[in-house]
Amino acid sequence: MLSVNVKIGRRPLTLRVAVVGSGPAGSSAAETLAKAGIETYLFERKLDNAKPCGGAIPLCMVSEFDLPPEIIDRQVRKMKMISPSNREVDINLINEEEYIGMCRREVLDGFLRNRAAKLGANLINATVHKVDIPGNNTDPYTIHYVDHNEGGAQGVTKTLKVDLIIGADGANSRIAKEMDAGDYNYAIAFQERIRLPEDKMAYYNDLAEMYVGNDVSTDFYAWVFPKYDHVAVGTGTMHVHKASIKQLQAGIRARASEKLAGGKIIKVEAHPIPEHPRPRRVVGRIALVGDAAGYVTKSSGEGIYFAAKSGRMCAETIVEVSQKGSRIPTENELKLYLKRWDKKYGLTYKVLDILQTVFYRSDATREAFVEMCGDLDVQKLTFDSYLYKTVVPANPITQLKITAKTIGSLIRGNALAP
Repeated sequence: MLSVNVKIGRRPLTLRVAVVGSGPAGSSAAETLAKAGIETYLFERKLDNAKPCGGAIPLCMVSEFDLPPEIIDRQVRKMKMISPSNREVDINLINEEEYIGMCRREVLDGFLRNRAAKLGANLINATVHKVDIPGNNTDPYTIHYVDHNEGGAQGVTKTLKVDLIIGADGANSRIAKEMDAGDYNYAIAFQERIRLPEDKMAYYNDLAEMYVGNDVSTDFYAWVFPKYDHVAVGTGTMHVHKASIKQLQAGIRARASEKLAGGKIIKVEAHPIPEHPRPRRVVGRIALVGDAAGYVTKSSGEGIYFAAKSGRMCAETIVEVSQKGSRIPTENELKLYLKRWDKKYGLTYKVLDILQTVFYRSDATREAFVEMCGDLDVQKLTFDSYLYKTVVPANPITQLKITAKTIGSLIRGNALAP
C-alpha cells in the first residue's frame, strides 16, 4: 500500500492504468477510470477493427451506457426461430418501447473508444507484444509495444510503465498469456455481411432470424441479423469442429436462400469466442475483462453487454480500492471485482450452460427448443431476462407449467426431428 506522497525511484506515485484492447470492455473500463481522474492509457491495435459478431444488444445497455440513437442500426421487435425441420416460431415484443438493438461493431466500438478518449484516456494505436512483470507488489509493470502512429508500416518500438493492467484484448489475449491466466475452450464464429436488394432488405426491417440444426451449427445456432444497409449471416461451432465451419455457413446460406436471393457479400469475418471464464482472471495487479476473461454466455452467445459491464465493474473496483488513484491496490483488493461479478452473473452463466447442454445436443432437442420458444410464458421470462438483465423468478404455478411444457416438448421433439 503506497500513498501518492511516496516516491518510487524518482517518480512521485500517481496511479497509472493501462487498458489493452478498446472493444466494449476496454473502452468502458477506460472511460470509468478517466472520469475518476486516474491516468489511463488505452491501447488498440486496429482502430477500424470490427469483430465478427451478430451485434445484438439488450435494451438496458442503451440507457445504462448512454448510447445515442445513431449507434443503433435497427430496432428489432420480431424474432423468428427456425427448427431443423424448418418449423417457424414467431416471437414478438408487445411493448412498442421495447426492442433488441442491432449494431455494427465498428460503429459501436468506435463510439465507446472515442468517448473514453474525450474524457481523458490516452488512446494509443499500438500492438502490445510483451509485459515485464515486477518481482514485488509495488514496482511498475513495463509494457513493450509497437506504436503504429510512427515509423510507417513497421511502427516504432516503445515501452510504458504502469501500476495496473486491464486485459481487454479478446479471446486471443496477449495479456492473458503474459499473466498465465490459463486456457479455455473456445468456439469459432464465421459471418458474412450481405447487401440485399431493397425488397429483400425490407423483410428484415425489424426482424431477426435464428436457425438451429446440425446443418447450420453442430453446437449453437446460425443467424440472420439486420444491420444498417445489409444483413449479417453467420454461424458458430466449437473449435474441435472448426474444419466444418464453411460447410455450416453454406448450410445457413441454403436454409435462408430465398430471402437472401440477389444478395452481394461485402465482407467475410471469423473470430474465436470463449466458452467459459479463464481459470485465473486476476493475477497480481492485472485483471481480465470481456472476451479475454471468458465472459460470453452459452446458448445465446451474448457477449457485448457483458463485456462492457465487466469493464465498467472492474474499473469501478479499481477506483474504489485505489481511493481514486491515490494508492496502489493489491491483488486481493482487485479480486473484489471478481466476487461482485460472479455474485451478480454467475447464475446466469450456469443456467444458459445447462440450456445449451439440454437443447443443442441433437436435432430432436433443437425441435423441442423451438417449440418451447413459442410458449408465451417462456417468451416473457426470456425477454425480461435478456432485455433488462434482471432475472425475476416465475411464480410456482408458471414454473410448473414451463417445466411440464419443457418435458412435453422434448418428447415431441423426437417425433418432429428430421
